[in-house]
Amino acid sequence: MLIVAFKPGHDGGMAAIRDGRLLYSLESEKDSYARYSFLTPTTMLEIAERLNEMPDVVAVGGWQEKGISIKGQVGAGYHGTNEVITRTSRFFGKQVTFFTSSHERSHILGVIGMAPPRRRHCHQAVLVWEGITGAFFLVDDQHRVVKSVEVMDQPGAKYAALFAILDPVFPARDGYPRLSDAGKLMALAAYAKAADADAEIHAAVDRVLKIANAYPVPKEDFRDTVLFDAGVTSAIGTAAAALITEKIFTTFAEAAVRELPSGLPLRISGGCGLNCDWNHQWRQLGHFSEVFVPPCPNDSGSAIGTAIDAQATLTGSPSIDWSVYSGLDFVHDTAPESTHWRHRLLDHHALAQALATGRVVAWVQGRWEIGPRALGNRSLLADAQAAASKDRLNAIKQREDYRPIAPAARIEDLAVAFDTDFEDPYMLYFRRVRDRRLAAVTHVDGSARVQTVSHRTNQPLHQLLGAVAARQGLGVLCNTSLNFNGHGFINRMSDLVAYCEARGVTDMVVGEDWYEDTRHLAAGATS
Repeated sequence: MLIVAFKPGHDGGMAAIRDGRLLYSLESEKDSYARYSFLTPTTMLEIAERLNEMPDVVAVGGWQEKGISIKGQVGAGYHGTNEVITRTSRFFGKQVTFFTSSHERSHILGVIGMAPPRRRHCHQAVLVWEGITGAFFLVDDQHRVVKSVEVMDQPGAKYAALFAILDPVFPARDGYPRLSDAGKLMALAAYAKAADADAEIHAAVDRVLKIANAYPVPKEDFRDTVLFDAGVTSAIGTAAAALITEKIFTTFAEAAVRELPSGLPLRISGGCGLNCDWNHQWRQLGHFSEVFVPPCPNDSGSAIGTAIDAQATLTGSPSIDWSVYSGLDFVHDTAPESTHWRHRLLDHHALAQALATGRVVAWVQGRWEIGPRALGNRSLLADAQAAASKDRLNAIKQREDYRPIAPAARIEDLAVAFDTDFEDPYMLYFRRVRDRRLAAVTHVDGSARVQTVSHRTNQPLHQLLGAVAARQGLGVLCNTSLNFNGHGFINRMSDLVAYCEARGVTDMVVGEDWYEDTRHLAAGATS
């Protein structure tokens, strides 16, 4: 059975599952389209070109424009936990099953289907926290929601609203939460502690958490508070960021302990599942037997979730086999100009040496990653032991200097470099940095968001990290996404060359092919 699912709204995309295996998950922003793009015709054409048959099931994720307005409903809509709609339909002349379910169900069933198979428990706890929904769902062995625990409306929107209130650039009226602001606030929270917040900041943050509707952000209502246009990097801003981070987690953790049985597995979905501090705290809470977060907990994984929901409804099983590398292969639409780029076959030890001299490498392997984080297939790599790498990478990416750079680390080096050695191939948890040499990837609070790399999870990157370890003693590199600012991952040679030439990246590796900027080589020879 071939299921093709569509995700409307922001972070639009499509997913294809055949007989319980994820074939493709294509987000419309990837291949250098605008971040958070709505579903595009190009995405449908890309997936249609690669499937050798018409689907048996066409699934449409529920949606409602802006999540809460009275217009723009698609399919089954945004809210709802147990209702699905199926009917016979036609798709380009073929009789198919049409399926639709709510956006909330795409999160609930999606994380259940991607999670490891259950061992002991008949029930699972699912936390969906994102821009609109903030609730726990107790799911039985028939994948039905038997209990809902509403904790907080719009937790993700309120989190982003704080950034908007602090930001002098954000309008005082009629501004909607920006999808990129929550990640920035997560970075800023490390620059202070909740204890740094005084009574005025506490009172103002409490008001943020009581906002009835953050679409649009009622910023004008906060003109009388210390937060209004205070600046996101100010002492007020960072203290408020740390405080709201603590308050939101505490609210949800207390609800979990109060309302859910202990010892259940916890599955986390929704955009707040990208907050590595919160994910770390869920692991530390001790109330759940295990914690699982997929690499695409935000709406980038919603098409997968709707496809899983359709599979579960029609077959009884939500479980799928999947790989994080389920995007498209790299497109060789041109060849780098030989007068500017010297070609050689990849030599991992020579590349490790080049990285150690301060060179930045655009690293492309296989198919792109699903979800928002580069995990070694569409990455910019740099020396993690050179403090200057952080500023260099942020300058290349044209983003704020307070943004941290994440490390990719061999599993063989975890115990030496960090305080914990559990595997995290999807870069979803903070841990403390133990080795002081890792200056470029140590955030201001001593933490790092580590992608752990093994031969099993990413063989090409693991091999390069082995060469780095042989030269520097630790197999750790800076790893950040390969993309134009405000766009999805680069996925074609013409864009890659244009990016590297515009941003001063001197080395490109695509598969086993290494291209070096001859102008850089010439400058090095004469210096």
